[in-house]
Amino acid sequence: MVRIQVPDVPGTLGQVATAMGTVDADISAIEIVEKGEGYAIDDFILNLPPSTLPDTLVSTCDMLDGVKVLWLSRYPENWGIESDIAALNRMGEDPQHSAEILTEATPVVFHCQWAALFDADQSVLTSTALAPEFTPEAVARLEPLDVTHAAELQDGWMPGWGDTVIAVAPLSGGRSLALGRQGGPAFLTSELNRLQHMAALAN
Repeated sequence: MVRIQVPDVPGTLGQVATAMGTVDADISAIEIVEKGEGYAIDDFILNLPPSTLPDTLVSTCDMLDGVKVLWLSRYPENWGIESDIAALNRMGEDPQHSAEILTEATPVVFHCQWAALFDADQSVLTSTALAPEFTPEAVARLEPLDVTHAAELQDGWMPGWGDTVIAVAPLSGGRSLALGRQGGPAFLTSELNRLQHMAALAN
């Protein structure tokens, strides 16, 4: 997955896709993550052949006027892109388990490695496969759990875990949802707003 900031002008996205094609990158999906004054931030899900180094892809994109690669990371092969609406529809079909469905969906919806749902007593109700095995001390590093926020946890915040960017949102009943990205990128304001909205709709 590659997160790229581009000028918000017609044709720029096509230029980026063409540049990626010159290094044999096969684009699977594109999602607009945020738009600001004169710029947009897009996530590209793509496959690179073994002969293409990630640095080559980055330098090729950075050569374009006004284009900046913000982040590049391996992305689970079986993951694609799921929209907020698709996840909310699944939650609406089974409202009794909507919080669990949201937890399962957030790594794909928000392009992160893991998610964990906590009860009011800060015990783990459910988590995704790549989530840490939380100790009380590690949960404390996520606080406050009752306020939507993002934070950066330094290397060693849990034994064996490196730098991790987290986002936290409260749910009903004193529960909370935490998302994690190892090494970044930081959660954007637009992503926090989306997460807060989805968490508010989870029963």
